[in-house]
Amino acid sequence: MRMLDIIRRAGRSLRSAKARTLLTSLAIAVGAFTLTLTLAAGNGISAYVDRLVASNFDPSELIVGRDKEVENTGAPDSSPREYDESVASVSFGGQGNLQLKQISDDDIKKLESLSYVKQVRPNYQIDARYITREGSKRYSLSVQSYNPGQKPELSAGTLPGRDLKPGTLVLPEAYVKLLGFKDAKSAIGKTVDIVTQQPFTEEAMRSFLASGALTQPGATTPEPKRQTSVFTIAGISKPSVTSLATAGLPVLLSSSDAKALYDFTSAGTQNHGKYLYAYVRVDGAEDVKVANDAKKKLKAMGYSVVTSQDLQASLQTIVAVLQSLVAVFAIITIIASVFGIVNTMYISVLERTREIGLMKALGMRSKSVAWLFRIEAAWIGFLGGVLGATVAVLLSTAVNPLLTKQLNLGKGNTILMNDWGQILLLIAALIFVAILAGWFPARKAAKLDPIEALRTE
Repeated sequence: MRMLDIIRRAGRSLRSAKARTLLTSLAIAVGAFTLTLTLAAGNGISAYVDRLVASNFDPSELIVGRDKEVENTGAPDSSPREYDESVASVSFGGQGNLQLKQISDDDIKKLESLSYVKQVRPNYQIDARYITREGSKRYSLSVQSYNPGQKPELSAGTLPGRDLKPGTLVLPEAYVKLLGFKDAKSAIGKTVDIVTQQPFTEEAMRSFLASGALTQPGATTPEPKRQTSVFTIAGISKPSVTSLATAGLPVLLSSSDAKALYDFTSAGTQNHGKYLYAYVRVDGAEDVKVANDAKKKLKAMGYSVVTSQDLQASLQTIVAVLQSLVAVFAIITIIASVFGIVNTMYISVLERTREIGLMKALGMRSKSVAWLFRIEAAWIGFLGGVLGATVAVLLSTAVNPLLTKQLNLGKGNTILMNDWGQILLLIAALIFVAILAGWFPARKAAKLDPIEALRTE
C-alpha cells in the first residue's frame, strides 16, 4: 500500500471518531499554544534587548573601572573601616551602599598612553545647583556628558557625531514649558543658565577662621562660590524606552564643558580627579575578538572591564532563563498529551481489531498496518500543533498593540514576535512526538494475527 493511500486512510479513520480526535488534539494544542507564545515573547524581548544595547552602548567602547567586582553591603555599614581615598561610597536604593574603588587621573593617563586605545572619557559626576533663564523659575537638574553610544531621541534639533559642540547642550523635553519656551522647536538656539557651586572645603574654613573674621560684629560664615554658565540649546531630548540617555531627565553637555563643571564643583575635595569608571574607545572593538583581546590586556593591568557584548550576553541570559521556565510548563503539558495519544491509539486498535484482520486478510502488510496507526498519531500531532500555534499567533497579533501601549515600549517595539520558521519547526517536532507516542500501539496492531482478529466480536 502506498504511503499516500495510508495517509488518506488514516485521515478517514480519524474523521470517523471526531470527538476523540478533537479532544486528543486539544491536549497537544495547549502545549503548542504555550510554546508558541513563549517563543514569541523570547523573540520580542531579545530584539528589545538588542535594540537597548545598540542604542546605549558604543561597541567600540569598553567600560573600565578599578574594582574587580562591586560590593553590595546591604544595609549601610556603621562599623569602623580602614580609610581608603580611592573608594567611593554610593547609596543603593536607600537600603545600603556600594563600595566602589575609583580610577584616578593617573589611570586616565595610563589608559590614554596605550597604543590600542584611541580615546578615554571619564564618567564625570557633576553637582549642579539649578537651571534657569531670564524670566523663569529655577529648576533642579542632573548633568551628564554626552555619550555618543547613548543616542537620545530628539523632538527638535540634531545630534552631533562623537561629541557636542562646546557651549551647547541637549535639554530634556520636560524643561521646555517650565523654562518658558512655546515648544521644542522654538527652544533651539536659545540660551539657558546652569548654576554650579564650588564646595566650601575644610582648608577654606580653616583659612577663614584663622583670619579672625568670625570674631567681628555681625560676622557670618562665607557663602560658597557660585558660577553661572551659559549654554545654547542644540537639541531637545524626549523620553525613550530604548535610550538610557533620557533616563532621569539628564541635561547633556560636551565632554569639555562637563569636565569644566566637574573641576569647579569638586575642586579641593577628596573626589577631585577620581571617577567611578571611564569609557575607553578601541577601534575595531565591534569585533568580539578585538574587544576580548583589549579586555584581557586591561584586566591584566588590574582594571575591571565590561564590553557591550558582556552587557548583551547578561541580559539575554536573563531572558533565556525566564523563557525556559515558561517552556517547562508547556513541555509538561505535551508530555501529558503523549499519554493521551498512547491511550487513544490503544483504544483505536482494540475497537478496530476486526478491521485490522480484514486488511491483513486482503493482503495489507504488517508494516503498512503499523504505519497506518503511526500516521493517525501524526495527524493528531499536526492538528494539535496547527490549532495551538494558530490561536497563539492570532492572540499575539491582537494583544501586541495593547502590550506595547501598556508597557510604554514605543513605536516599532513589540513584546511578542512570531517567527514562522520556529512555528513550522515546532509543528514538525509535535508531529514527530506524536508518531513516537503511537509507535507501540501501532506495533501491537501490526502483530495481530488476521485469523484471530477476524474472530473477534
